[in-house]
Amino acid sequence: MNWLEVSLTVNGELAEAVADVLARFAPNGVMTEQGVKFVNDEDEGTATGPITVRAYLPMDEHIEEARQKLEESLYYLGMIQPLPPAAFKMIADQNWMEAWKQNYKPIPIGRRLIIVPAWIDSPEPGRIPIKIDPGMAFGTGTHPTTQLCLALMEKFFDERRNKKELTVIDVGCGSGILSIAALKLGAKQVLGVDIDEPSIKNSRENADINEIGSELLLGVGSVTEIRDGKFAFKSAPLVVANILAPVIIRLFDAGLADVVEPNGAIILSGILQEQSQSVIEAAQAKGLRMNEMSQMGDWVALACRKL
Repeated sequence: MNWLEVSLTVNGELAEAVADVLARFAPNGVMTEQGVKFVNDEDEGTATGPITVRAYLPMDEHIEEARQKLEESLYYLGMIQPLPPAAFKMIADQNWMEAWKQNYKPIPIGRRLIIVPAWIDSPEPGRIPIKIDPGMAFGTGTHPTTQLCLALMEKFFDERRNKKELTVIDVGCGSGILSIAALKLGAKQVLGVDIDEPSIKNSRENADINEIGSELLLGVGSVTEIRDGKFAFKSAPLVVANILAPVIIRLFDAGLADVVEPNGAIILSGILQEQSQSVIEAAQAKGLRMNEMSQMGDWVALACRKL
C-alpha cells in the first residue's frame, strides 16, 4: 500500500491540537519532530523551535473522502487560531529495513580490516572481516571515531611482536566492535566493559556472529570497577576508549591511566578537534605521552604511551 503524508509545522501551542486532528484519519498514529538545543558536549538536549506534525493516510478507495474531511477539520481549527497550509506528499510503500540493508556496505579500514554487515560475506577475502549488526549499540563502523580507533589499533598490533599473549581492555565497548577487532588482530583475551547493560548484550551477540567465545570477557562497569578487581584483570598492555572527550577526561580522574600497564598504550577516540588539546593535557597529567594523532573530518583519535 502507498501512503499520503500530511504535515504541518506549527508552534508548540498548536502542535497538540493539530496532532489530535490528524490522528482521527491516521490509523498508525502521528509523528512529531522538533529541533534540539545542546548546552554542552554532554547535554542530552532540550527541545526548541517549531514542531512538525506528520501523519500517513493509506492510499485506498477512501483516500479522497479522508483527505477532504481532514482539510475541513484543519480549516475549522484554523478559524480558532491561524494555521499554515498542510503539505501533502505521496510516499511509496517498501520494506524499509531491507532497503536500508541494501545501502549499508562493507567498510575497509586501514590495510587489513573490513567491517562487514552481518548478513553478507566479505567481498575482500584478503582482509580481516569484523561482522557487525548495524541495528545494535553505538559502534557500527560508519562513524569516523570508530574508523580512526580501528586504524590505530591495527597499527599497534602490526608493531607488536608477541601478540598471542596480549590482553586488551575496551572501556565503553558499545557494540563490541573494538573488542572483536582486537581479538581478530591477534589479542589473547579482551575485557569489554560498558555502563549500559544492553550494550553488553549487543556486544555478546556481535561476538557470536564473529564466532568469538570466552576469549571476550564482558561486564557492566567502567574504570572504577576494573581497578577494584571486579573483572578478570585490572590492567592491560592496550586500552581503548571510544567515548566522548569530556567523559575521557573524567575517566582519567577515575584512574583510566592506571589500567594501562607500564610501557603499554592507550587509544582514545570520540574527540572533536577543538577538544583534543584538553584530552592531551589530561593524559599527560597522568604520565602518558602522546605518540600519534589521526583525524577524519572534525574527529580526532589519539595514541598514547605510558611512561
